Amino acid sequence: MNPKLPTLQRRGFLRSSSALIALPFLDSLGFRSFAKAASAPTPPKRFVFLGMGFGVTKESWYPKKTDTGSDYSLPEGLAPLAKHRKDLTIIQNLANQYNNEAHWGSTFWLTGANRYAEPGQSFHNTISVDQVAAEQLGTDTRFSSVQLGYKGGDNSGHGPGLSLSWNRQGKPLSALTTPVATFHRMFSDDSTPLEQRQADLLKQKSILDTVFQDAKSTRRGLTKVDQDKLDEYLQSIREIEQRLAKEKEWLEVPKRIPDPAPIEPDKSLQGVEEVKMMYDLIVAALQVDTSRVFSYRQPLDTLIRSMGATITAHNMSHYEPGTRMEVSKQRDQKQSELFAHFLDRLKGVKESDGSSLFDHTTVTLGSNIHSIHYLTNCPTIVAGGGAGIQHGRHIVTPEKTPLCNLWLSLLQGSGLEAETHGDSTATLPQLFEV
Repeated sequence: MNPKLPTLQRRGFLRSSSALIALPFLDSLGFRSFAKAASAPTPPKRFVFLGMGFGVTKESWYPKKTDTGSDYSLPEGLAPLAKHRKDLTIIQNLANQYNNEAHWGSTFWLTGANRYAEPGQSFHNTISVDQVAAEQLGTDTRFSSVQLGYKGGDNSGHGPGLSLSWNRQGKPLSALTTPVATFHRMFSDDSTPLEQRQADLLKQKSILDTVFQDAKSTRRGLTKVDQDKLDEYLQSIREIEQRLAKEKEWLEVPKRIPDPAPIEPDKSLQGVEEVKMMYDLIVAALQVDTSRVFSYRQPLDTLIRSMGATITAHNMSHYEPGTRMEVSKQRDQKQSELFAHFLDRLKGVKESDGSSLFDHTTVTLGSNIHSIHYLTNCPTIVAGGGAGIQHGRHIVTPEKTPLCNLWLSLLQGSGLEAETHGDSTATLPQLFEV
């Protein structure tokens, strides 16, 4: 979508293509404007953040720290990624300086926030890096960003359906928790009559307007603390209004379907097949530019159960030599296999200029937990050409280098405006040096 195009011209074009909705998105028609239709447009940047939670098996996942550069030996846990090693970078010694409680690891993975930054409060968070990217990359797509998670809660115990993503007020964003829900959100058009959907949006907007005015009128006489709480509440209303405005803009636009068209997933998918399907749906959505920013908080209990293990992910994470450690190693290899599948799919989708989807997407696979409950040296793999990283290397940064230095590097490397993020102190220039 290009907000600068006349509404009638844009809508007329989209209506005229609606009969072709089962066909793939025709890149030659252009992402930005009809004036560029004759030449292939520059593919947009994309981001995918894959959080695997509970860390890795430190004895078999990390390359040796003395084995840096392009000639490093790929460890057992990453062996399934051998065919992609020239297109990915492994980074060691990254950490969030304020995060010293393992059960909150995934909560701060993309934010780098200090939980105790607000005096008198036991919890505080800030915006996650995916949402920083979404603010700049999500203006032209149906969904500014897409958050994926899983049923039954998350790795930090906050409850079901939470994602890795946090808004600018440090509030959690909800997630699509099943492949079926993701499929319908991305590719199924609402069968409700257009007039009814328009009326529903208008009603919601009217209610929000009333609530907003009532809330503003109560501001006088409040304490500073209560005023801050009210401001957060009003900001939440503004965000809902922005979402409704975007829904209205896209109300008459049929959802694009990639080629081949995805088939509705089986409701019984769990574990390995669930993660694989989520990966496939992310690629399909990226292919038709439904969104350019994705985060996925992966399931782990169901993953290891689908591999035949009978212990919980938490018990597995407290491994020692024996069964728990073997399950942990098997988990590492399976996640590497799934990641290799995801990279294969990204490389297989061609852009209008002959490049691949992979060439314009930055993918990060990692966790805020190193191993067991250790929070230093967050396991981190970056792949894809979106940020301009010189891949094919194992990089060891100085100990306790802020993980947010990586997030800042990826944002700036993708051409996005960002001066700092979380507890960042600088970028990582070694990522871009040959």
